Amino acid sequence: LLLILTTVSVVKKYKDVEAVVKIEEVDGEELVKKFAEEMEEMLGRKMKSVKRLAEAAEDADLYHEYNETLEFEYFNSMLINKVDEDGNPLSLGGEFALEKNEHFNKLPVNTQLSNIQVPTNVYNRDTDIVNGAYMSEALNDVFIDNFKKDPTLTWQYFGSATGFFRLYPGIQWIPDENGVVTFDCRNRNWYIQAASSPKDVVIVVDVSGSMKGLRLTIAKHTINTILDTLGENDFVNIIAYSDYVRYVEPCFKGTLVQADLDNREHFKLLVDELHVKGEGKVKIAMKESFKILNEVAALGQGSLCNQAIMLITDGAMEDFQDVFEEFNWPERRVRVFTYLIGREMTFADNVKWIACNNKGYYTHVSTLADVQENVMEYLHVLSRPMVINHDHDIIWTEAYMDSVVSLPLPISVCLLRNIH
Repeated sequence: LLLILTTVSVVKKYKDVEAVVKIEEVDGEELVKKFAEEMEEMLGRKMKSVKRLAEAAEDADLYHEYNETLEFEYFNSMLINKVDEDGNPLSLGGEFALEKNEHFNKLPVNTQLSNIQVPTNVYNRDTDIVNGAYMSEALNDVFIDNFKKDPTLTWQYFGSATGFFRLYPGIQWIPDENGVVTFDCRNRNWYIQAASSPKDVVIVVDVSGSMKGLRLTIAKHTINTILDTLGENDFVNIIAYSDYVRYVEPCFKGTLVQADLDNREHFKLLVDELHVKGEGKVKIAMKESFKILNEVAALGQGSLCNQAIMLITDGAMEDFQDVFEEFNWPERRVRVFTYLIGREMTFADNVKWIACNNKGYYTHVSTLADVQENVMEYLHVLSRPMVINHDHDIIWTEAYMDSVVSLPLPISVCLLRNIH
């Protein structure tokens, strides 16, 4: 009955407008061609905008002389328009005009200035932050010029490896209920995709008896943070080892899976269930990891780009050199990144040796607070060949949810540049 009523209603609506409705024949092929040309022109304007920003950032950095004692009062998006108990503007704050703007989802913004957000765990007046803020002031004019040339642009931003985030137009940043800002531009998908090429990653985690308690908690957090740095163009698997090797997901044995959101979340659930037992035998785990990566490469599967092993352990006691001689030397095609978990440094030299002799990076993760910064280091290592070879590919992200700028499913276009 509902279907019949709906159909009758549609027919009645049509009858009401039938007198003014006309049918016009269109050329489908011509329509598609016109749409494609308009889309190409629109995307081209966005790419020109990001290129102008990237070139301006490199020029500004080239002519900026790093100053250890530099003092510079930049507009901090958390502190603008705020005063102390005596009514004086807060340091790094000051008066910053904001006006609601339809184009920016009715948010109060300043279309004449950008401002800077710094995560809570990064010091506002750190020398790197102050120098970066001073250097990147040169982008203000480019932001404004880009917006004039292409009014369909929304947010423009510059994300630094030191952690500061310059956003145009400038906004007032609202912390969470605890007064904390957890947003870090270096964790955003657009930053990660621009900073590294597609990659195949095998995460190898020690679950021997010595990894009990806090060490296992830190190891799990390290794995989850690595997973958060992966995207749709990456492929991944996770191996846990003690006396023997086991895949956290048996269905993925011997292969890599796309690091899309569903797979990453699935891995996180499985990692949360890991428990420790037995003695750590890293040698067999490394062999298994190299076999996966070699087979994937031989079959032309995976990312067909970078390959890496992430070893998470509290120490490596075995003689493992022959594994690298068999599977990775002399080409060292697979980079090995090592994460030494816990305060104990007895086996630090062994863990460091593995990374340094396989074009990777060694980090010591002694507390949960260390995890974020240490995990991000591997992205800087993977980005170096791109910068050296001037491989500045423009990256388009997939549509994503963004609670920061309150826009429905934005898409970002990004470009990596060599900024010190």
